Amino acid sequence: MIIKGGRIVDAFSGRDEIADVRIERGIITGIGRTLPVSEGEVVLDASGCVVAAGLMDAHVHFRDPGLTYKEDIETGAAAAKRGGFTTVVCMANTKPPVDNPDTLKYVLEKGAQTGIHVRTCATVTRGMQGRELVDMEELAGLGAAGFTDDGLPIMNEEVLLQAFITAKELGLPVSLHEEDPLFIDAPGVNRGVVSEKLDYGGADRTAEDVMVARDCVLALHTGARVCIQHISSANSVEIVRTFKKLGADIHAEATPHHFSLTEDAVLEKGTLARMNPPVRTEEDRLAIIEGLRDGTIDMIVTDHAPHSAEEKAKPLGEAPSGIIGLETSLGLGLQMLVQPGHLSMMELLRLMSRNPAEFYGLEPWPITEGSVADLVVFHPEETWTVGNFASKASNSPFIGRELPGLIHYTICDGKIVYQK
Repeated sequence: MIIKGGRIVDAFSGRDEIADVRIERGIITGIGRTLPVSEGEVVLDASGCVVAAGLMDAHVHFRDPGLTYKEDIETGAAAAKRGGFTTVVCMANTKPPVDNPDTLKYVLEKGAQTGIHVRTCATVTRGMQGRELVDMEELAGLGAAGFTDDGLPIMNEEVLLQAFITAKELGLPVSLHEEDPLFIDAPGVNRGVVSEKLDYGGADRTAEDVMVARDCVLALHTGARVCIQHISSANSVEIVRTFKKLGADIHAEATPHHFSLTEDAVLEKGTLARMNPPVRTEEDRLAIIEGLRDGTIDMIVTDHAPHSAEEKAKPLGEAPSGIIGLETSLGLGLQMLVQPGHLSMMELLRLMSRNPAEFYGLEPWPITEGSVADLVVFHPEETWTVGNFASKASNSPFIGRELPGLIHYTICDGKIVYQK
């Protein structure tokens, strides 16, 4: 296979040039401006397109096992492929949760059949109850990418401290959902002007801020590699910035919905804009963009959270929180960050590939000779309309929106796993 005439933008090696890429037996074997085409070689025309390392989403929910009416590993992987992702890290809040060897093996074995790299975290605590640690050493040995009780905060500081100490010894990260229930009257909507209009209690940003501050202190104390998940508050961005300067091994995620939407989206989209933590004010949105600009926030992730249409059709106070995001992530990054000049193409791709891989200690696959061919080919200006998802779910507030960045090909281990 040879990819002809694309703009290579490789966040791993820093390469940015127009060149061809030859792939043989899953490995990149040649890069050059005018590589000759061999007889019988498959030619992919990448004129006008960006050729980048396969994207990595470090925060997805595939709902498998136990909640497969929402999504399963196969349909989640199909959505990932369509979005340009060759690697995903699943969260552990399945049913049963990934707090035991059997469930961990199930996810990894089923993920290995999808054509992309499907990793999973294990939970931090048994049953996600926040009281007793899982056997972190055993689960690490079986291939857990890290540890998280995502979906629930860990309120017991003693338990979390021991988790940080153990994770540090194992060389694996801990990722944290930061929402203190004390400051949440009703989840999924920011406490503010919109929640008042809707007479809906809402979730105050303090719910996030107080947890982020506590956990940054613990990270600094232990030296553990810690991620603040789906950051939503301007104050929390500043807290992370401060503790990075102090030397804590702190990282942070931002989702496309948190840098694209504000709380006003709830008035227009209803439950499709309900998520935990909620989208907040324009001040918060701009602070997240600034955090992405200056390196305070390391990763763009989707928090891909599928739910059934019936669940999202319930009233605001009864519907589950969360939206799907794998198929719209790159387009929103281009539209909201690159096109306005907040980030360069290279910087966006670093946030969506290199940085997540480094956080989880995964082997990088730069676009260089001898590397495994995990690639995405997309046209940065060619537009498409959101809808008709590969995911089993369709709970997105972006349906009908025109986005740039049409994916032409997703290639994993040298095989085309998606083409437009």
